[in-house]
Amino acid sequence: MGRIFTDENRYAIWLEIELLACEAQAQLGAVPSEAVKIIREKAKFNIDRINEIEAEVKHDVIAFLTSVGEFVGPDSRFIHLGMTSSDVVDTALSVQMKQAGELLQKDLTELRDILARRAKEFKMTVMTGRSHGIHAEPTTFGLKLALWYDETRRNITRLQSAIATISVGQISGAVGTFAHLSPSVEEYVCGKLGLTPAPVSTQVIQRDRHAEYLTTLAVIGSSLDKFATEIRHLQRTEVLEAEEYFSEKQKGSSAMPHKRNPITCEQISGLARLLRGNAQAALENVALWHERDISHSSVERVIVPDSCMVLDHMLTKFTNIIDTLLVYPENMKENMDITHGLLYSQPVLLALTKKGMKREVAYRIVQRNAMDVWKSRKNFKEVLKADAEVTAVLNDADLDEAFDPKKSLNTVDYIFKRVGLA
Repeated sequence: MGRIFTDENRYAIWLEIELLACEAQAQLGAVPSEAVKIIREKAKFNIDRINEIEAEVKHDVIAFLTSVGEFVGPDSRFIHLGMTSSDVVDTALSVQMKQAGELLQKDLTELRDILARRAKEFKMTVMTGRSHGIHAEPTTFGLKLALWYDETRRNITRLQSAIATISVGQISGAVGTFAHLSPSVEEYVCGKLGLTPAPVSTQVIQRDRHAEYLTTLAVIGSSLDKFATEIRHLQRTEVLEAEEYFSEKQKGSSAMPHKRNPITCEQISGLARLLRGNAQAALENVALWHERDISHSSVERVIVPDSCMVLDHMLTKFTNIIDTLLVYPENMKENMDITHGLLYSQPVLLALTKKGMKREVAYRIVQRNAMDVWKSRKNFKEVLKADAEVTAVLNDADLDEAFDPKKSLNTVDYIFKRVGLA
């Protein structure tokens, strides 16, 4: 990913755009074919020389063209014919963002596949579902991973759309009117680069496209933040249902040798904040003065490469977390027992209503017994069996059925099939 945003790659794309434009101009008879051949053979650039020239002229594209011209010689007068700087800069940036997006797609696909594998592995591993951080009803760890799998699929689709949105180029001249160029030059250059000509441009490709791309990266980062935050909770000492892999020689704390911290998940949560901040900056870039200004340019030199590299890093790290995640089913089972059977309050409520009891009455009875269990830590089922209002309606077999965790999970196969993990 880093190579995509090097000066070497950026200038190489600039040069290819200029060479393709010369070829297109030659087809129109605006540039001699022999000159194009010479330009293609001789055209090179020297980064140190570009930097030296830019220090004087304060213009990166002029510095680049001057460096190229020093290699080409007299025929360099045909380079950049009728074009403006943004024709080169913006089109090249689109190529770079497309390249980066395609690499991120590979990262996402790898994460999706590993989530699928581990979701199937823990498909029926029963654990406590939590709402508001409080034990709710039984679920499975596989369902949790299936949800992440499904969200990752949506992120793949989002990124595909964002790549398509940014995969446009422009070779339309100073204010986008093709005043000194034929539109066929733009069509030729974009076609060779794998881009689509922007239907209309000013002197720049419109920045709503870049904002869509960078907000998409922020959404993906926020998904990773969400997944990582869940693991961070599950790794808490008093929970310990799942844990980042801890290598043999790894150290968790300079002061406390016993520590095993979810450091990579914490890093992911932190880096997601950068992506969201960069997305905000991209949204600020949408509004430019008239046909263009360059208030967006300095920002994009930071936020575009940084966001792509940060997300690439996050995806690589999180994929490894899922691949090597330590899962503790026995701890999940023990944690389910912490509330002494309260996880089954709704099945009891429903059992009472199915027997004809009004819901309001049934709710009051179940809640009264549940509150007793919160305080006394008695077994919920046994407390219910001692309640005459309950036993007048439900027998032992009814209560056993209500407290059967399998009853809560009889649609797991259906959900897995619906999400595409059957």
